[in-house]
Amino acid sequence: MSLFSFAKKTFRGGVHPFEHKEMTENLAFEIMPDPPTVIVPLSQHIGKQATPIVKKGSVVSLGSVVAEPQGFVSIPIHSPVSGKVMNIHREPNTSGYPKDAIIIQTDTTIEGSEKFEPLNYETISGEAIRERVRIAGLVGQGGAAFPTFIKLSPPDGKKIDYVILNGCECEPYLTRDYRLMLEKSEDVVVGLNLIMKAVGVENGIIGIEDNKPEAIEKLKGVATRFKNIKVEVLETKYPQGAEKMLIRACVGREVPPGKLPMDAGVIVQNIGTATAIYDAVVKGEPQLYAALTVTGKGINSPKNLMVKVGTPLQEVLDYCGGVKEEAVKVIVGGPMMGIAQFDFSAPVMKATSGIVVLTKEEVNEHPETPCLKCGKCIEACPINLVPTKLSRYSQLERYEDAEDLNITSCMECGTCTFTCPANIPLVQWIRLGKQKVIELQKEKKTA
Repeated sequence: MSLFSFAKKTFRGGVHPFEHKEMTENLAFEIMPDPPTVIVPLSQHIGKQATPIVKKGSVVSLGSVVAEPQGFVSIPIHSPVSGKVMNIHREPNTSGYPKDAIIIQTDTTIEGSEKFEPLNYETISGEAIRERVRIAGLVGQGGAAFPTFIKLSPPDGKKIDYVILNGCECEPYLTRDYRLMLEKSEDVVVGLNLIMKAVGVENGIIGIEDNKPEAIEKLKGVATRFKNIKVEVLETKYPQGAEKMLIRACVGREVPPGKLPMDAGVIVQNIGTATAIYDAVVKGEPQLYAALTVTGKGINSPKNLMVKVGTPLQEVLDYCGGVKEEAVKVIVGGPMMGIAQFDFSAPVMKATSGIVVLTKEEVNEHPETPCLKCGKCIEACPINLVPTKLSRYSQLERYEDAEDLNITSCMECGTCTFTCPANIPLVQWIRLGKQKVIELQKEKKTA
């Protein structure tokens, strides 16, 4: 047998950070009790924020619409609890920027909840799936929080022949998707089938890294009941779950720079998104919960949780026994692409996948030194950029040069910073430069 028979599907570049998943990978989901107050941001998605249809003093029931979409790229917001609207104003946000939010005081004496009519996933039409996903307020669970109904509505002329579910969960520490694949394996596969039906696609793939053998076997077992759905076992490597990397590994296609997966004939969705679609269609539930992992050596009791959207981070940390004295950093998301927090009153949002509490030992900070010109960041970059130059151009405010080197193609995965022996915060500088280049491009278009 050829040596290459054993090769797992993967992509060029990438890194192998320590996984640190052992703290939560064997812990089943718990449902966290409702907090006394929820802070529900009006913008939990890419696009225009929703417009409130309630006011201070309004009484709302569980699942009722409290904000309506504003424009096409926008979604409705539902109340995650029954209670009374205390205020609507700017509140701290896990993005690092304050955002408009509806503050609701929980009142368990208010009876009733608002749901949709459950639909039969075997007979439902593609149009009905898209509409249900839209009114249920679903967003992508992979991090970008793109309104899901838009991804299920490719423009005319875009031929889509594959839907790929991202079951890699390549970020260290996080085990949310892994637990969903184990505990809700049928929901995951039915969710994929609904996505395929919504888009009119016959071929479905679930890409899973080879460090999750139990999830692979469970999903393979369920997938045998559905035509043209298969599980692809991929090499464990970061960022294997990034859309472009996943497409390359699963179907061997390249997404052109500046283009979307649709331009390669593929739609990529997250495991959490598939389960949310199942809940919306089959159970008639709007998106009220975030499935997330709370982990790290700095938290007293790591857990996988179902948390109501709008729950303050502090409430979640307290439910997990609080942070240890040696904790030095709290990150929302994973340690590679997540955002460090400074205000724990910021709320959990629809696409929050994890809260990682790190100790000084885990952060492992070192002083920055001059670039060694070793090229390790270039070798690691999965999309063939030159991170050291992009970082330098950003520092020097040479934004046109950065644009010429395709800075806007950077997906901010952090592999360059991870590999840099000089400890230069490459991805942070690139992120700043990328934002400036995008602003300049918008100004040119307007002019």
